[in-house]
Amino acid sequence: MVVALAAMVGTVGAASPPPGASGCSGCHDGTAPPPVLTGREAEDIVAALDAFRAGTRPSTVMDRIAKGFSHDEGVAIATWLAAQK
Repeated sequence: MVVALAAMVGTVGAASPPPGASGCSGCHDGTAPPPVLTGREAEDIVAALDAFRAGTRPSTVMDRIAKGFSHDEGVAIATWLAAQK
């Protein structure tokens, strides 16, 4: 499902991140306690974003951040992050 949605929103691994993705590196760059997201499975990232948005996954700020993105925007961001190595 994520792959099909990713095809609708853009090219996997595109050089330019989708809107919102570049802001993720501020916390998820590997130097801070939050997990590194690059190279993770897109499905896992999407599931986490959906859970944050629904309020079913505990967080300090990600629930508010995730609510700023639709599911499809989360898919685009997750697909791009997963393609980064």
